[in-house]
Amino acid sequence: MTGKALDSRPVSWQAWVRTVEIEPSLYAADFSRLGEQIEILLRAGARVFHFDVGDGHFVPPVTIGPIVLKSIAPMILEHDGAIDCHLMVDDPAHHFEEIREAGGSSVTFHYEAVSDPQAVAARARELGLGVGLAFNPETLPEDAAAAADGFDLVLCMSIHPGYSGQKFMPEAVGRIRTLRQLLPKHVFVQVDGGVGPDNVRELYLSGANLLVAGTSVFGMEDLPRAFRRLVTSLA
Repeated sequence: MTGKALDSRPVSWQAWVRTVEIEPSLYAADFSRLGEQIEILLRAGARVFHFDVGDGHFVPPVTIGPIVLKSIAPMILEHDGAIDCHLMVDDPAHHFEEIREAGGSSVTFHYEAVSDPQAVAARARELGLGVGLAFNPETLPEDAAAAADGFDLVLCMSIHPGYSGQKFMPEAVGRIRTLRQLLPKHVFVQVDGGVGPDNVRELYLSGANLLVAGTSVFGMEDLPRAFRRLVTSLA
């Protein structure tokens, strides 16, 4: 993808979200078939893809990074999709420019990783990126909401960040409800960790409208069926 095409990308969560979005989490994908699986999910109706970046410091594992992002961005962006980059890193602003150059649409960094969320968000905005604020299970939703002025979304972790396939923490439902009550209506609430067909509707009704799904999509043999099952479970 050319630099011109990247520069012309619309940056608008309001445009990307159709009331609610199931976001396939690429960290759980089969990396020997990554492009194929993304194409399958695009055809199934996926619009926003979740891309986890871990640095081995803020979270134990080193996960996927800009080289992988650059290889998949053209396919997603050419289908009017978006790439939601979740930075589980100690120094998120250090990575923003590289994420932007590789084709990322939006960056979400952790409340626990920075001393001045507003300043870090401003740097993302300067680069034309959407911006979100994530918070871990140990952080109060009230604290995250108070720091999220001007953000596009707030991500409530329903597992401890770092590893795919963890079980959903039931107490996250109450934290999502609190978060939704505290945030302005135009700020999206995202949930990540253990999202599946058995809880996706409850999470949506509790206030989450960005639902990150890893194992419940990529752990299934039939990806389109798994994705559509999550979509239909919302109703």
